[in-house]
Amino acid sequence: MATMIAENGPSTREQPEVSSPSPDMLKLEGLLNKNMRIRMTDGRTLVGLFLCTDRDCNVILGSAQEFLKSTDTFSQGEPRVLGLAMIPGHHVVSIEVEADSLEDTQGYGADH
Repeated sequence: MATMIAENGPSTREQPEVSSPSPDMLKLEGLLNKNMRIRMTDGRTLVGLFLCTDRDCNVILGSAQEFLKSTDTFSQGEPRVLGLAMIPGHHVVSIEVEADSLEDTQGYGADH
């Protein structure tokens, strides 16, 4: 039977084994801190740094800017600065990684 030695000290409990990350998890980790463009169901587009996601596909963007859907296809308008933003997964239509943020990523999306 496992017993605690001290309140905050070491214990005799065995730590659960941590499985190795899946290829999908490694791909997501490779996208951390890359610029992403997320289109939402209401027509807005958010651009910012990909900080994290969860199993419900909620996304956290840092230094986010919001672009409203414009009736004029040539004009995006002025962005609204949001800072840290959480986008619920059920509102995400598409996610794009901006090309300039992929240039420093070795071998992402390329077959060698």
